[in-house]
Order: sequence, then C-alpha cells, then structure tokens
Amino acid sequence: MWNLFLFVAGLAGLVAGADLLVRGAGKLALSFGISPLVVGLTIVAFGTSAPEMAVSVASVMNGKADMAVGNVVGSNIFNVLFILGISALIVPLVVNRQLIRQEVPIMVGVSLLMLAVVLDGTVQLWEGAMLLAILVTYTVFLVVQSRRQSAADAAGGPGNEALDEELKAPAPTDWDARLPVQLGLIVVGLVLLVLGSDWLVTAAVAFAKALGVSDVVIALTIVAAGTSMPEVATSITAALKGQRDIAVGNVVGSNTFNILGCIGLSGVVAGTAGLPVAASVLAFDIWVMLAVAVACLPVFLTGREIARWEGGVFIGYYVAYVGYLILATQSHATLPLYSNVMLGFVVPLTVITLVVSVIRRR
Repeated sequence: MWNLFLFVAGLAGLVAGADLLVRGAGKLALSFGISPLVVGLTIVAFGTSAPEMAVSVASVMNGKADMAVGNVVGSNIFNVLFILGISALIVPLVVNRQLIRQEVPIMVGVSLLMLAVVLDGTVQLWEGAMLLAILVTYTVFLVVQSRRQSAADAAGGPGNEALDEELKAPAPTDWDARLPVQLGLIVVGLVLLVLGSDWLVTAAVAFAKALGVSDVVIALTIVAAGTSMPEVATSITAALKGQRDIAVGNVVGSNTFNILGCIGLSGVVAGTAGLPVAASVLAFDIWVMLAVAVACLPVFLTGREIARWEGGVFIGYYVAYVGYLILATQSHATLPLYSNVMLGFVVPLTVITLVVSVIRRR
C-alpha cells in the first residue's frame, strides 16, 4: 500500500510540477518578449517532457540505469501510438503542413541518431554531451526561424494564430504576471518534479521486484505512460479546443526532446562509466520506437489529417505492443505465434492500407 501511495503521489507530483514549470517558464519568457512560437516549441514541449528527464536522471543516480533508456523509448512509443491515437479518435487531427514537414523529419532523424548511439550497448559521456549540443543547436534554429516568422508577420504574412492564442503574454492584472510569482512557479515545479520522479522510480522498482517483472519492462510501460501524462493532457485538451496542430506538435516536439535532452543528460550524469542499454531494448523496443517514428511520415506528410481510423490503428498497435511485453516477460508459449501473426499479417496489411490512403489523399 505504501508503494502504491508513493506511485500515485509521484505521478501527481510529476503532472503538477510539469504544469507549474510550463506556466512559470512560459509566462517568464513572454514577459521578456520572447516569441510565442519559440515558447510553444521549446518551453511547452520541453516542459511536458520534464518528467521523463527527471525520472531518467533519477534512475541513473539511484543505480537503475536500465530504466533511464527504457523510460525514453517507452514514452516515445506511447506518445505517438497512444496520445495521437486517442486524440485522433476524439476528433480527426488536421495537421499543419509546414510544421509537420519540418518537425517530423527531424524527429525521425533524431531517432535514427539514437539508434546509432546505443547500438554498442552504452551511451558514452561524449555521446550524451553531443546529444545535448544538438538540442541547443536545434533550439537556436527554432529561435532564428521564429524571428524570421515574426518579421513576416510584421510585414503582413501568415502567422500561427493557434499558438498566439494559446500563449499570450500576461496582462498586468494577471496573477502570474509578476516576476516573483513566475520564479516561484518555476522553483515549486522543479521541486515537485524531483520529488515525484524519486517517488515514482522507488515505487516502480518495488512493483518490479514484487511481480517478478524486470525494471526495463516497468519503465517501458507504467513509468513511460506515467511520465507522459502532461503530453496526454496537453494534446487531448488541444484536440478538444480545435487546436489540432498543437496536439500533434506537442507529441513530435516532446519525442525530439526526450532523445536529445533525456538521453543526453542521463549519459552525462552517468559519467565515464557510460549509460548502459538493456539487451532487450536493443533487440526489440528501440526498433519499435524507430518504426513508430517512421510510420508518422506517410500519415503526416500528406499535410491533410490524421483520420479516426488511423488513430484507431495507432491505439491497436500500442495495445499489441504492451501485449507482446507481457507475453515476453512471462515467456508465454503463445509468444512465437503472436509475433508471427503481427509481423506476417497485421503489419503488412497496415502498411498497404496506409500507402493506399496516402495515394488517395493526393
């Protein structure tokens, strides 16, 4: 019961901490005149990924390094298959052509880079530093791009009304318009993230030992879903409000940050010993993460929408993935049959359906 309480309290702390951090940092940035576009693609996307970073770093520091990589891989799979799937089921997601044609290829490229980094079974210190450097470069790129967009807006060009509406600069009468309040929100948010991540990891490890389930599987499922709750809330709320590009952009931006920021910082914190990658993750899960990222290309790059049936396919695949993990953990006799059906029938049928859908949309 105590571990269950720790798990629930940790999850609540992560969600509340991420919300306060995003609010405080976003308002602070806007108060200093930083573009709403930059805030949306950096602070909001990065803020919703703060729980993944907190849990990954805490796992390394607590001697549970397997959970660090597993949490990121599981979160990225969960973000695309479950969050986009459930959002599309609520309302078909009309995708901003320009945004998706840039951000999705970057996400796929970063996923390929992560694969190259972890193939030797370890994220070295220099590799973690390299990922963080790429994150800084990517952020600077977004800033430069935003300035160009702002100049175009000033000249009467098209803007991003959804982000502008979602991330308005605080009015003087807003309760969070004052600098001390904004700094306080950031501090409290960080404290909740640190405490929540520690509680969540402690409870998850206890569950793993009690159930005979490996730390990696717990990280790929329960912890991954738990740390993705901010993304769930953000994307579903955006979909319900009709801000569908935000629902998609939040997931894509968060996945990019998970790899560059979470794996990068965890690799640096692990030091010269390196960040180990579980053999099971190398053999299966990271390939699923890469396949999920690549699967976004034919769905997104048409620039039209993610239909409800495609959202249903995403949800179905996530359920199938979790089912595989459960069967693999128990070494169930039906696992070979399950794998053969998925690889030999379901996956090819889905690929053919997506290709036909793309051709018809064009």
